[in-house]
Amino acid sequence: MAEIKIGKVEQGQTKIRNVPVAVTPEGFWCCPSPVAFQKTLKSHHNSLNKHKQSSPLPPPTLPKSRHTPTTTTTEKEKKPSSTTIRSVIASDELQHQNSGNSETHHSIAVPATVQERPQRQKVETLPRKVAIEFGEPGTSDAKVILVGKQGFCVKLSVHKKALVDHSSFFAKKLAEKDSVFACLEIESCEDAEIYVETIGLMYCKDMKQRLMKQNVSRVLRVLKVAELLGFSSCIQSCLDYLEAVPWVGEEEEEKVISSILRLKTEGVVGVVTTPVLKRVASSAVDPPKQTLSRIIELVLRSKEEKSRREMKVIVLKLLREQNGANVVADNFNETIYNSCQNCLDSVLSLFQQSEADTKQIAVEADNLTWLLDVLAERQAAEEFSVTWANQKELALLHEKLPSMSRYHISRVTSRLFVGIGRGELLPSKDTRLLLLTTWLQPLFSDYNWLQHGCRSFDGKLVEEGIGRTILTLPLEDQQSILLSWLGSFLNGGDGGCPNLQRAFEVWWRRSFIRPYSDRQANGLSQTDSTSNE
Repeated sequence: MAEIKIGKVEQGQTKIRNVPVAVTPEGFWCCPSPVAFQKTLKSHHNSLNKHKQSSPLPPPTLPKSRHTPTTTTTEKEKKPSSTTIRSVIASDELQHQNSGNSETHHSIAVPATVQERPQRQKVETLPRKVAIEFGEPGTSDAKVILVGKQGFCVKLSVHKKALVDHSSFFAKKLAEKDSVFACLEIESCEDAEIYVETIGLMYCKDMKQRLMKQNVSRVLRVLKVAELLGFSSCIQSCLDYLEAVPWVGEEEEEKVISSILRLKTEGVVGVVTTPVLKRVASSAVDPPKQTLSRIIELVLRSKEEKSRREMKVIVLKLLREQNGANVVADNFNETIYNSCQNCLDSVLSLFQQSEADTKQIAVEADNLTWLLDVLAERQAAEEFSVTWANQKELALLHEKLPSMSRYHISRVTSRLFVGIGRGELLPSKDTRLLLLTTWLQPLFSDYNWLQHGCRSFDGKLVEEGIGRTILTLPLEDQQSILLSWLGSFLNGGDGGCPNLQRAFEVWWRRSFIRPYSDRQANGLSQTDSTSNE
């Protein structure tokens, strides 16, 4: 492990630190480790904050008399001029000339010394510059000065050949310099630490090994600086790293993709971004309809109950997210309806068997309920409500099976009523009436089993959905259905029949406590007929 020297700073305390750096196979020193550089910056900012908070105590004055109050006076501080870049360059050139006569070493270790001053120094006179030397000591022929915020700057002793060979930015700038010893200045440097590390990578043969020690966030910072410097080989090494390393979380993935897309848009010569982008987009994959159809088929035909249940939740959540982004094509609904029809055919076949397969009926009923959830999320469940309302043969077979085998099918009916009550699907008046006529009585028969046999069954929600569906019909149909319910409710009790008392109260008020008189109602009817003419 070699050492790197933090040089003397003008107009401030002299502090020399030993900073460990990596050594390349050629014996060149690379940039200081991020930890060491961060410690240097941290100590600088801590010193600034410490001196900002503290102020010299004013000397007290003696009171003139016993009753005269004590007064204190504070001298105004005069703000000295900060160290200029020109003075920094001049002192460094003198130091560079003196270092040519000294003996060359691969490591320099100087004890840290602090000169104590009798008076406390002001903030402006504290250390504001860090000097870093790359390559063999005393062999540099160029300076790069990074000027950051609050006047803090980093001075790099570098080699023209290394800059020209790796950076188009430095090659252009150095071509404009006529002097033997060139000095380049980069102002308003927001990320001086990464600039130092990126320039240090120009002295490394294997940048991949160096980048492997970093995380994705830091490599993205290096990529940004390398792009500004026109450091093509470093850009490609960063892309190779990003292509191979896992991205943790959606936020990190978005940062990577946005950086790569920006790089692709600007069209850096000699850089290939396609391998990284292939992780999130490719023209070789199947169309979305075929892929989603395959996924739904695998979920529906799964034999493992727990895995099937978990994947149904995940797929439904992902489809809900895609609906907001309009990613799934409209013709994907056809695939869902085809799956619904296959499940209906399977249920009908199971009901026609001499011995009902209760377990498989439950699986198919759960599949139908899940497919209905998908259609409801996509606001495309009206067609399914028409199909289910016309399943008269299945409703007749329902009466012949024992409740233990058939009650799972009533979950589909319950889900439709909940959807209509929520406004998730808006079937026509005839479809709503046919649905209630065909499947409401079978639901009454299975209601007790649904309450005790289905953990996910929400009786209150289903009762609210049934009531709201009934109340969407004409008043005569409301009366017919609710009087039929009243007979079942009074004979079976609350436990064996859904409680539709709230819908019953609304119908009662509409029928016997009329908000409109008969004359007003007739007037409305005449108005409607006139407007139609």
